[in-house]
Amino acid sequence: MADPFWTDAHIAALKAAVASGVLSVSYNGPPAQTVTYQSLAEMRALLAEMRQEKAVAAGASTTRYATFSRGFGR
Repeated sequence: MADPFWTDAHIAALKAAVASGVLSVSYNGPPAQTVTYQSLAEMRALLAEMRQEKAVAAGASTTRYATFSRGFGR
């Protein structure tokens, strides 16, 4: 399987930006770039996508199961 585009450095930079509440992130190259996001929600969604792509590239299982509750306590 091919390496994912996102590196651990990309993930760390975005995670640090989310933690500090800033909307601009500078990524080291190649290519070096600075990205300004629209919202923290957008950044969190991208962070989840980055982690997912890294997990898939590493061969991790991506199966998820939905659960629900009708509100009746057990």
